[in-house]
Amino acid sequence: MTSIPIIIKWAGKKYDVEVDVTQPASVFKQKLHELTGVPAERQKILIKGGMLKDDTDLSTLKLKPMMGTAGELPKEPAKKTLFEEDMTEEQLAEAYKVPSGLVNLGNTCYMNATLQCMRAIPELQEQLNTITDSIGTDAHKNLAISLRDLYQKLSNSSNAFTPLVFLQTLRAAFPQFAERGAHGFLQQDAEECWGQLVTSLKDCTPGRTIEGQTDTSKSFVDQYLKGEFTSEVVCDEDPEDKTTTTESFLKLPVNISSGISTYMLSEIENSLTQQIEKFSDKLNKQAMYTKKSKISRLPSYITINFIRFQWKQTEQIRAKILKRVKFPLELDMTPYCTPELQEKLKIGKAKIKEIQDKELEKKKREKAIKENPLISKDEDVKEEKSNKVQKKQYEIYRDLKIDNSLIEDVGANVTGQYDLVAVLTHMGRNADSGHYIGWVRQETTDNWWKFDDDKVTAITSEDIPKLEGGGDWHTAYICLYKAKELKE
Repeated sequence: MTSIPIIIKWAGKKYDVEVDVTQPASVFKQKLHELTGVPAERQKILIKGGMLKDDTDLSTLKLKPMMGTAGELPKEPAKKTLFEEDMTEEQLAEAYKVPSGLVNLGNTCYMNATLQCMRAIPELQEQLNTITDSIGTDAHKNLAISLRDLYQKLSNSSNAFTPLVFLQTLRAAFPQFAERGAHGFLQQDAEECWGQLVTSLKDCTPGRTIEGQTDTSKSFVDQYLKGEFTSEVVCDEDPEDKTTTTESFLKLPVNISSGISTYMLSEIENSLTQQIEKFSDKLNKQAMYTKKSKISRLPSYITINFIRFQWKQTEQIRAKILKRVKFPLELDMTPYCTPELQEKLKIGKAKIKEIQDKELEKKKREKAIKENPLISKDEDVKEEKSNKVQKKQYEIYRDLKIDNSLIEDVGANVTGQYDLVAVLTHMGRNADSGHYIGWVRQETTDNWWKFDDDKVTAITSEDIPKLEGGGDWHTAYICLYKAKELKE
């Protein structure tokens, strides 16, 4: 018997089918396709031992007259699937949660890059949102209010935004940014924009209490962005002639020494010892003094400014120093602190090391399991699930026995350890031309966002060290570091 009759039921209909067992299974599938409309490649016909394949010998299946059922043809989804190549730029930005860029309003890349880098300070946005005032007559306060509104708009959209109101407010507060040339508004220095903006926020943005409540008697900038030096100034000719001073800083300037390349940390260390000349009352003459400084307060966010531009008298321009300056993605500032502060930071620093060791072991374990499936996942370290109420940061500090003076100093770094979260770069040969870009680390991954005005693209952390300089490529001008977070 070469043909066996069977009945196929599909979509409420019955079909009488003759299966010729001398023919390959592909012929049978094609007959089903003609009857039901179900393509052969989508047919799933179960036989003893698996699925019916096109080259299956039907005579070996010992078929008997039977009735089979083909499933319904899948219905077209109510919402059509949208493929990446068919998406608009706006749809791609929304799908991948790409943050908003800022439109260049004519040589305003210096401002756009500054604003995007400062978005890496989420606490700043939170404190700006506590300001309830509207635009008034105080130009500097208007700048904080305008920044609040701008960041709110950027947070609620994935489309490029035109920062016209903020630009007008910036120029009203600091007229130098409205300077014009023969062809329109002139390019400005991003470091100057950064500094002026921080100065305005200092008196207009309220601080926080230890519990995280708004404290209008404090300044957010003083708490989270300001560090402090303690310096000893000793006369070279008379060691008894010495004084101790304290001074604050909102950014650490990094001078660039001679040579092909240098390291940021080496330059920071070099800058802590200076030779200065001043009048000595004891010697009754001008004398040389050695000033040695150490950091006595570390803020949660530390700003590093590379001194990339120097005045060239012959050309009457601020020419750029193209030399490479290598900077780390992780920063340990404890070697540059006073002995007293180093002692206070010991517990927090040790806890960070413990956290990093655990994360490294976890990654090693995950890699081992991936490379060797025979390793039982049950042997892996499982994270404990806890129903405990999440503790506030200051409660974690107290549990870890962090020095109380650091706990009470809201906005201070309690570990001395930092992660790089933003880089502002310049591409060009002098400060009055070229192009500025902001590079900001993503919140939940090690990847970064590149903010080239209204164009925003995702990059990897491997691209960041390439911003060290040495040519006409994008060169780091400002680095923003954030204190590492202590966990339970």
